[in-house]
Amino acid sequence: MITRRLVLAGAAALAFTAAASAEDWKAKYPALTFAVIPAENASGVTERWAPFMSYLSRELGVKVTLRIANDYAAVIEGQRAGNIHIASYGSASFARARLTGVKTDAFANDINADGSTGYYSVFFVKANSPYKKIDDLKGKNLGLVDPNSTSGNNVPRFELDKMGITDADTYFSKVVFTGSHENAMLALAQGTVDVAANQWTSDDDSTLAQMLTKGMLKNADGSPMKKDDFRIIHKSAPIINGPYAYNSDLPEDAKAAIAKAFFDAPAKDKAAFDRLQDGQKKGFHPATTKDWDGTIELIKFVDALRKKKAS
Repeated sequence: MITRRLVLAGAAALAFTAAASAEDWKAKYPALTFAVIPAENASGVTERWAPFMSYLSRELGVKVTLRIANDYAAVIEGQRAGNIHIASYGSASFARARLTGVKTDAFANDINADGSTGYYSVFFVKANSPYKKIDDLKGKNLGLVDPNSTSGNNVPRFELDKMGITDADTYFSKVVFTGSHENAMLALAQGTVDVAANQWTSDDDSTLAQMLTKGMLKNADGSPMKKDDFRIIHKSAPIINGPYAYNSDLPEDAKAAIAKAFFDAPAKDKAAFDRLQDGQKKGFHPATTKDWDGTIELIKFVDALRKKKAS
């Protein structure tokens, strides 16, 4: 006969088991490393992410340390080696990680202010330039971001191919990898390149918008540049927002705790969340690795373009 005492004893045993399990993963992982891709300069990344790292440390009960990677490849290789436990990826870099056998699983991505979960790759030019379309830029200088950037390399090359430009390196006078989204816009503002590929969600949600807010872009006379000083001449089809991903080998309890901390963040630490997102996002959306299967196909396409050029 099942008595109230037996039920209570069983519940207590389950609670003890759950608590012991949680302590087990924390004993094995007393510290976690969170890596971010280089979208802006290092000081800006630290200022943006530090409050969120403190929030995660409190919620998870283990120290979460921020690692600012030198480039996208460093995030990929860090997760491959198991030195990075959680990472903020771009869609293409995550697809590259999966294609090359990294054991990483997506669990969330950003929700935009309008509720959508995607963005665009765009080509920016300066508004006072004569360039109105890509055809006007043959023989000019193109600024890209990083070989593993979604909006800063892979999608731009895909978009150029759709326009009949199968080899950007011969169509443009020079193709420059600037290293970050911010550097690409700086190169455009300073005239180092005539057109720059970058990420854009809306007029108020983009690398350009963030840089203008910070006063990072200046005219030759030192005056701050404005939104109207730039023009988009081409916009891609929507791209799924890049994922937050954890190592596949982490204990399931640890994965669940990490995901929950993310989803609870806007309510539990609004200040840290708002600092992280500059008020441009409204939360985190549950995601799965399969959500980026389409991006993997894009990466395969770009790889095929490279092989075709090399042959």
